[in-house]
Amino acid sequence: MRKPWIVGSLLAGVLLLGACGDPSGPVEVPASPALPQVSATTTHQRAPATPNRPAVKPRVLYLGDSLAMEAQNVLGDRLRADLEAAYTSVPYSGTTPCDYLEGTQERSLVPDADKAAALVRARHPDYVVLQFWGNAWGYTWCMDGITYDAAPQRYFTRYRADLRRLTEQIAGAGGARRPAIVWVLQGPDPVTPDRVRRVNEMYERQAAASGDLVADAGAAVSPAGARYTWSQYLPCTAYEHQHDGYCTEPGRDRTALHLDRDYLHFCLAPTTAAPKPCPVRSPGILRIARAISRTVAERARAR
Repeated sequence: MRKPWIVGSLLAGVLLLGACGDPSGPVEVPASPALPQVSATTTHQRAPATPNRPAVKPRVLYLGDSLAMEAQNVLGDRLRADLEAAYTSVPYSGTTPCDYLEGTQERSLVPDADKAAALVRARHPDYVVLQFWGNAWGYTWCMDGITYDAAPQRYFTRYRADLRRLTEQIAGAGGARRPAIVWVLQGPDPVTPDRVRRVNEMYERQAAASGDLVADAGAAVSPAGARYTWSQYLPCTAYEHQHDGYCTEPGRDRTALHLDRDYLHFCLAPTTAAPKPCPVRSPGILRIARAISRTVAERARAR
């Protein structure tokens, strides 16, 4: 009988491989009839005036793995609607924080021009949103083969060090206009729940140490009162009831967060070999995007 963590590792590898496809190939964003179309690098579009908007429209940079890849368009829509933000997203499926570190060169899925510090120097964002599930698998070469399955303590030690290095590189690239970093807390993992809990704790500690932010998007896709209990379905929110396609089972007052065979991703369309934003309305992605946008908005209004 296979141990659960072995099964989980194999499944995660298959899912992430399906999401990332050929690491050397270009990322194409096909047209989606179900969602408003937004380029991954489109800057702000005007939205109706809102009294609660900050006086200065923030510039937001969104980086991350396949969870960011699938959510990038929806987050852009929310930031533009809520804050009239100028928005850039440069996610790469299958990545982990060290992939965005400068100095990893060919040992990374992220090319030099798209490293976090390089993008900060080029784009001058006010906020850098970072969303990582915590990958350490066949394509995260920058992790030097350190995985949670084989060596959990080494994995956590290395991951913590990479969070510090990434923070330092982003801060250094920002200089006098250092952007605020928003670490996105992850939702429950049914196979390694303690791993996700500890990764989230590291995000919280790093944010506290450097004066940055956390967006607890994972709470929005967790059962009430059970933050680290994984569930495929949750009760529909009022917003989901009011907007077609977001309450997937209105007769049972519940909505699907995941497909039957994919406990990790929130897109309600199967992953494909070519990385792309989610092409269908998916309540889990919307919940995550709303939580991130709310965190950015709260800080922006306080400035």
